[in-house]
Amino acid sequence: MKPSEMTPQQLAEACSAALHSDDQTAQAMGMSIDEVAPGYAKLSMVLRKDMLNGHAIGHGGMMFALCDTAFAHSCNTYNRSTVASGCNIEFIAPAFEGDTLTAIAQERSRSGRTGVYDITLSNQKGEELAFFRGKAYQIKGHLIPED
Repeated sequence: MKPSEMTPQQLAEACSAALHSDDQTAQAMGMSIDEVAPGYAKLSMVLRKDMLNGHAIGHGGMMFALCDTAFAHSCNTYNRSTVASGCNIEFIAPAFEGDTLTAIAQERSRSGRTGVYDITLSNQKGEELAFFRGKAYQIKGHLIPED
């Protein structure tokens, strides 16, 4: 099906699948795409022993990577290649080996070639672990070839 024939939901799902199929890092980390919709994505992964830091808690880089990937899936749901122009994260609680981490990304603003997205990272108990904000910028190209 051509992108122009898809509903916004179908397009978001197709873009997410295309993005994930080429994301070797997300696959190696065991990330899964749980939900996607226009401007929205929910991803999860289990925190493994090799993802811990020297304090035996979740490595900040691993937590950041999950948030960043959810951000990428949410801002690429319109079939316009979009990258991060900046982002930050605030860690508020630790994660532990065996935790299932979930990152929920939501579009806050999208205008022209830029957008702002907020991502909340939580564990399987629903406890919030980090807040991430990403700024997106559209570049040339599409995830799915246009008509």
